[in-house]
Amino acid sequence: MKPFHLAVLLFLFTLRCFASTVAITTTTLSNGTVDAAYSAMINASGGCTPYRWALVSGSLPSGVSMTVSGNTKSLELKGTPTAAGTDSFTVSVKGCGGFVFKTSYEVVIQSTSAYVVNLSWDASTSSDISGYNIYRAPYTSSCGAFSKINSSLNTNTLYTDSVVMDGSSYCYATTAVNTSEQESGYSNVVSGVQIPAP
Repeated sequence: MKPFHLAVLLFLFTLRCFASTVAITTTTLSNGTVDAAYSAMINASGGCTPYRWALVSGSLPSGVSMTVSGNTKSLELKGTPTAAGTDSFTVSVKGCGGFVFKTSYEVVIQSTSAYVVNLSWDASTSSDISGYNIYRAPYTSSCGAFSKINSSLNTNTLYTDSVVMDGSSYCYATTAVNTSEQESGYSNVVSGVQIPAP
């Protein structure tokens, strides 16, 4: 009986160690433009909540601040950049088991955008749709974390994204919102929209 109890204790200890690990899953953030609304999400998973987030080095773009989501699994960067430049910073997340994970980012804020992306999509076939939300994500070899880019519900099936960074690539998706404020899942994702370099 003693070896059996010992094996169970070791197994439980291994589970606790494994559960303590947490990792940031967002690898890149979108760039922005001065005087245009900016929003990006940094997501984490694993371990156990609540997570504790911190800006451990560098600084966010001027005019942008960070807010932890209600479930603590995401850190939202939001605001209106006030100055052009390149901002480098490192964010950490700590799980309830004490494990800390860090990731560094670089965000370029440009003074103006030389290009716009015109989006259009098919209307939802549901009869109680009140509008649409538009989401954008940075694209490298795959789509990053999506962030909503419309400030209010879009009531038609057209949208112009004028806050894109020269030389960057993006993914886009839309959702439909009904009169009860229920939001659908993402539409088919359009990936690899390339903005020419200046």
